[in-house]
Amino acid sequence: MSKLDKIFDSVNERSLFKDKQVLQSNYTPENIPHRDEQIENVASILAPALLGNKTSNLFIYGATGTGKTLSIQHVTNELSKRASENNILRIEYINCKLKKVADTEYRILAELIRKLGGKVPATGLPTDQVYLKFLDILENNKEKLFILILDEIDQAVKKINDEFLYNFTRLNSELNKTQIIIVGISNDLRFLDSLDPRVRSSLSEEELVFPPYNAIQLQDILRKRADKAFKDGVFNEGVIAKCAAYAAREHGDARRALDLLRVAGEIAERNSSNKIKIEHIDQANDKIERDKILDIIETGTKQFQMVLYSIIELVNRSNEKNKNIFTGDIFDYYENLCRKVNIDCLTQRRVSDIIAELDMLGLINSRVISKGRHGRMREIKLAIPDKIKGKSKEILEGSLGL
Repeated sequence: MSKLDKIFDSVNERSLFKDKQVLQSNYTPENIPHRDEQIENVASILAPALLGNKTSNLFIYGATGTGKTLSIQHVTNELSKRASENNILRIEYINCKLKKVADTEYRILAELIRKLGGKVPATGLPTDQVYLKFLDILENNKEKLFILILDEIDQAVKKINDEFLYNFTRLNSELNKTQIIIVGISNDLRFLDSLDPRVRSSLSEEELVFPPYNAIQLQDILRKRADKAFKDGVFNEGVIAKCAAYAAREHGDARRALDLLRVAGEIAERNSSNKIKIEHIDQANDKIERDKILDIIETGTKQFQMVLYSIIELVNRSNEKNKNIFTGDIFDYYENLCRKVNIDCLTQRRVSDIIAELDMLGLINSRVISKGRHGRMREIKLAIPDKIKGKSKEILEGSLGL
C-alpha cells in the first residue's frame, strides 16, 4: 500500500468532523440565536408587502458577522412562503461584492434580468436600453412587488457610484403594475451619510443596526454549531472560550468565530491530533488573518490597489535608504503610476481618503507628526505581515498589469 493510499484510507478514522458544512458561511441554521429583536423588527417593516402594499426601503447596518444577511434571508424566506399562494411579491438577492455581477450598473441590471427569466448580452447595449428591458420584464410579471436585496451595498457604491441607487428609486415612477422595495445591507455604519443628499432623499428609508455579539453570545453560537459539526469529545478545555474571545475582539464577528473553529479542526486533523487544542486556535487565527488581508487586496478597487502598491514600493525603497514616508510622497508616486498604467488620477484629497481606509483595514499604520512651522504631516508605515508581503505585491502587479 502506498503512502497516498494510507492517507486516503485513514481520512475517515482521523476526521474530527461530523458535518463540516454546519461551520460554512453559506449554512442557514433553523434558528438564529440572539437576534429575535432584529428579526421581528425586519418582519414588522416588510409585513405590509403581504397585502401588496409598498413598504419603505430598508437599510441594515452592522459589523461583519453580526447576523444581518442570515436574518434578512430568514425573514424573506418566510415572506416568500406566505406570498407563494397569491403571487403578490418576488424577492431577489444580489451580493454586491461579487466581481462580474455587481461591479457596474449594467451588470447589476443584467443579473436581475437573468434572475427574472430574461436575457441580455454581457456587454454592448446602452445602459438606458437595459433599464427599459428590466422595466418591461417587471411590468409583465404577475407580482405586484419586487423586493431587491443588495448585500454589501456599500461595495457597489464604491465600485460604481451612488447614481445607480437614485436610478433604481426613480424606476417606481415609471412602473404601473409593480413597485420596487430596496433592502440594503452594509458593514459601514456611515454608508447613508456618504451618499449625495439627492440620492439619500430619494430612498425614504428605514434603518436598523445589528449590534456585535458579545463573548457569551458567541460561545453559545459556537457550542450549538460545534455539537452538529464535530464528533463527541474532540475539544480540549477552553477551546470554545478562546475562539469566542478572538472573535469578540474582532467586533463580535460570529462568522470569524465559526471560521476559526473550522480551520482549527482542519489543522488538528492534518497534525493527526485526536483533539482540537488551544494552540490549534492560535494557528488558525494566524492563517485566517493572512487570508483576510490577501482577500481585501484582491477584491479592492483599482484605485485602492494603486494607492496600496505605491505605499509598498515606497516602503521598500525607504527601508533601503532608512527614510520615513509621508502622504505627499505617496501621491507623487501614485500620479506617476497612473500615467504608467493609463488610469485616471484621483485628487490628493481622494487619495487621502483611500489612505485612511487602508489604515482602518489595518493594512497600514499612520500617525500625524508635527513639522513645526512646516505644519503637520501623516507618516505611513506598512502593516502587512512580512510572510505575505511578496504575495500581496504579486496580486497587485497581476491586477494592475505591471
